[in-house]
Amino acid sequence: MQTKEKTERYFSIELNSKQQIKNMTLTNNGQKENTLIEGTIGNLIKATFNEDIIFEVTGTKGTLRLDLQAKEVLAVPLR
Repeated sequence: MQTKEKTERYFSIELNSKQQIKNMTLTNNGQKENTLIEGTIGNLIKATFNEDIIFEVTGTKGTLRLDLQAKEVLAVPLR
């Protein structure tokens, strides 16, 4: 059995300006705790796997990083 740390996925979003945030909602109403972050990283510059462990999408206005290996993407069947 894998530990929680090994099965969860982490992400980061780095924006050049808070003006790129379209919507950010943090909810804590007692029944559910949803978080929604919407915005733009601008036009695509590149999408790569760094050191085969971090999927990084770089745009003109920011960068999205996701803890995801290339082999995991290839292992998921297309629908």
